[in-house]
Amino acid sequence: HAIATLAFDKIAYKNVVSNGLVLDKNGVKMSKRLGNVVDPFKMLPLYGADTVRWYMVGNAAPWDNLKFNEAHMKESQQSYFGTLFNTYFFFAQYANVDGFDFSQDRIPVSERREMDRWIMSKLNNLIADVEAALSDYEPHRGIKAMEAFLDELSNWYVRLSRRIFWKGELTVEKIAAYQTLYECLLTLSKLMASYAPFYSEKLYGDLNGITGLEPFESVHLSQFPVANPAEIDADLEQRMVFAREITSLVHSIRKNPQVNVKVRQPLARVLVPVLDEAMAQQVLAVQDIILSEVNVKALEIVRDGDGNTVIVKKAKANFKALGARLGQKMKIAAEAIQKFGNPEFAELAKHGKITIDVEGQPFELTSDDVEIRTDDVPGWRVAGNEKVTVALDLTLTDTLKREGLAREVVSRLQALRKESGLEVTDRIAVQMSDVLEWHEALTENKDYICNETLSNSLEITSTITDGHSIEIDGIQGWIKISR
Repeated sequence: HAIATLAFDKIAYKNVVSNGLVLDKNGVKMSKRLGNVVDPFKMLPLYGADTVRWYMVGNAAPWDNLKFNEAHMKESQQSYFGTLFNTYFFFAQYANVDGFDFSQDRIPVSERREMDRWIMSKLNNLIADVEAALSDYEPHRGIKAMEAFLDELSNWYVRLSRRIFWKGELTVEKIAAYQTLYECLLTLSKLMASYAPFYSEKLYGDLNGITGLEPFESVHLSQFPVANPAEIDADLEQRMVFAREITSLVHSIRKNPQVNVKVRQPLARVLVPVLDEAMAQQVLAVQDIILSEVNVKALEIVRDGDGNTVIVKKAKANFKALGARLGQKMKIAAEAIQKFGNPEFAELAKHGKITIDVEGQPFELTSDDVEIRTDDVPGWRVAGNEKVTVALDLTLTDTLKREGLAREVVSRLQALRKESGLEVTDRIAVQMSDVLEWHEALTENKDYICNETLSNSLEITSTITDGHSIEIDGIQGWIKISR
């Protein structure tokens, strides 16, 4: 500072960050004597400079020590860069088929479907978050934000939008979906440019090289993104939080070893208790997404006073959390907690805290102080978290079983298409064994099977040559596809 002031009449810098140490995976300082030194010149060729940078920047604040674990870095490479590549590959595969090059006028976000508006809202929030993280000298927060966004982009937006991209004709809805995914990937390449300069350069070049929308030769010469508040929709994001939470809980029930009902097996209904009318409207607004994701026929809202006998909650004090704070008054608090009903559960879920009376004195409880459980009734299974509770009807009718078998057939046909090297747009003819246990399911759901697998015909026959053996629910049969 003294030299800078003398030479230029101003200070040398306004901010400084003092880096922490790079430790081994056990938190021990690296040294040749201990033999725990990691050679960076071995890591760089093995994983790439971007992976090393991403891992080291993202796993600790700059001023904190970093425990360097090669296995965790490899996981980071697969979870982020692998997912980003797969997402771009999905986009490029269908964009090339349809000849999409963003030559159409940009469709306003307000005129796009709800799923597009949601991810664009998340994208604009991401821009603001990364900008704030870099401005505050907390680059690790920017990486966490981009990782969370990519997870939502890949595992929610793309997965739920596949049918739009599968459509044959290039509709306005499909163009909007292409534009949305393109903008997400291009913006992500810019946001991550300072973290992963090489990967972002390749991604930006592959995208902008086709469309020519920007005049820059490099992502590092392009303008840093600016968030557009008009494209942020907080209510829509909250609705989608409910959709994802409910979907996750239903899937957790299906995967429970005591239940073990595949997602491909349709179920009749799911009940969702709501805290207030606002939550009810938000859940109902995304019920089509939820039902499609969890493969359930109907979603029913449960309000206080509905006489619900399926979801019965019970509260118990968390003695470990409360004992040190309440001492001898613990018993009084525990008795009060046991008497909790729907109003108390609703307040805890909505605010994360509730005040009770302990010998005439107010005492604040948090969600961690109360253990909430639900008892399952025959034919139902209940699951919940701090935000949402669901009850899933596990009763299987014959009709539901036949629909489930049809979905298994679709899964087998999709796998067979892939193994046969067919293009995503190739249409096929299908032959299947006339197995007694399959016949009714195939006949009832013939149109569904054909539509899902791009099949011009589905023939149920007793003679199949050169087919493939398949087994569904312990029943053996044959299947054959031809172009």
